[in-house]
Amino acid sequence: MSLSEASTNEATVNEAVNESMGDASASDLPVMEIKARSYKSGDQVVLPPYGVGVVKGTITREIVGVKNKYYEVDFPNGTSKAFVPIKAPHEAGLRPALGKVEVDEVLECLQNGELVLPKQWAARHRRVTEILASGDPFQIATLASELRRWDQERGLPDLDRQAYGRALRLLDGEISAVLGISQKEARALMKMDEEESTLQN
Repeated sequence: MSLSEASTNEATVNEAVNESMGDASASDLPVMEIKARSYKSGDQVVLPPYGVGVVKGTITREIVGVKNKYYEVDFPNGTSKAFVPIKAPHEAGLRPALGKVEVDEVLECLQNGELVLPKQWAARHRRVTEILASGDPFQIATLASELRRWDQERGLPDLDRQAYGRALRLLDGEISAVLGISQKEARALMKMDEEESTLQN
């Protein structure tokens, strides 16, 4: 089953992932380079839309009569887990969590990133949704930077404001987990003001 079909308690991420990211990989956005790799127990990883998790180990599961090996990924709240195919984890969206150097680069994108967003609402909503679904922290930080600029210059419509809050939550969650700091400290690193912090709730 796909992530969208999964229960809130666990999901099996199969090979049939959505390969169409539309404009989200366009040249005006920085992209996190994800190389094919294997993972071991204890590795910190990110899996959209769950966020930051930890590889617990591997498991063999039978689905529709076919046995395959999966990474078992647990998430911090302890109520969710996902099973990602070992043979192609990157195709399912699994990636390593940011390193400390990459956190600095993401913060730079958050402060100074620029992105051309369509003025027409439907096209802009599609573009924003694709970027958030990509799970790429560099793209998400650049999107957040642009939405912050829009908010300061003209104010954001409700759906754009919700997307802005979603982007900040994704970044906040990964940065705090990677650096081992509180969300409040992560928000300080992200230079979020009091109003922006309320978008997190």
